[in-house]
Amino acid sequence: MSAVQLHRFKTIAQYHHMVGLPKPEHPLISVVNVADIKGSFMPGQVSLIFDFYSIAMKRAPDRKFKYGQQTYDFFEGTLFCMAPGQVFGFEVKEGIEHKPSGWMILIHPDFLWNTPLAKTIKQYEYFSYSANESLQLSEKEENLMTGIVQYMEQEYHSNIDKFTDTVITAQLELLLTYTNRFYQRQFITRKIANHQIIDTVEAMLTAYFNSDVLAKQGLPTVAYIAGQLNLTPGYLSELLKTLTGQSTQQHIHDKLIEKAKEKLSTTTLSISQIAYQLGFEHSQSFSKLFKTKTEVSPLEFRQSFN
Repeated sequence: MSAVQLHRFKTIAQYHHMVGLPKPEHPLISVVNVADIKGSFMPGQVSLIFDFYSIAMKRAPDRKFKYGQQTYDFFEGTLFCMAPGQVFGFEVKEGIEHKPSGWMILIHPDFLWNTPLAKTIKQYEYFSYSANESLQLSEKEENLMTGIVQYMEQEYHSNIDKFTDTVITAQLELLLTYTNRFYQRQFITRKIANHQIIDTVEAMLTAYFNSDVLAKQGLPTVAYIAGQLNLTPGYLSELLKTLTGQSTQQHIHDKLIEKAKEKLSTTTLSISQIAYQLGFEHSQSFSKLFKTKTEVSPLEFRQSFN
């Protein structure tokens, strides 16, 4: 098996040069027509790491891409976003010419310096989603997003002046906001699959809290729950928050309180013993969380049953 070709690009210009694109017209941002990218990689597995943000809508039904740990077929209307440092991979087959289409926006973090977007862009969880969590756009949504990108492209190809960065940043912020809106729509419209996830989370937590693992390993983490579902923590939490109003962490705490109430009302175990069985090293931490969630202490809750 041949070694994976790993390419890291610190600047947008380096990436343009590697894939046969003209020199970017702005050093810190680029709007790319995917069809203009020329294949310049040797046959075999290729992994790319950008030191800048990437927002891409690619159509390549004859090629499988690997984004994070997931392999994915890109069909029409598939949008995915990558933060700096993430890995994007694919396979180049000898003698086979791939003709992907779509668009891609590359944004170096320095472009956002001293703008509100420099902070808010880090709040968009979808930059850490994996391939199976990509955004599937409807035709209407795709046309809307492509229209914004076309405005950005016009500004990108215009002569740079003191308004250029401000105008492009405003369009970029609009694109990110629509991406957020359409992800919320996707969480809601994929009812069957997403409600199956909710049911699975509930079953996992019930099994976990009824097992001996709780006392040995402590409370399950958000990363653990997401990993069991083959999802990223951010995607799972946003999905649950949209459909149930609560994050993954809140679901964990709710199950903990439910189990604590059961033990407090049906056993004679001390507060310390219950805290230990629920995975707490210190009973004070358990009591504090219990009171935060219920507005009464564990002892007060138990006394209400006597």
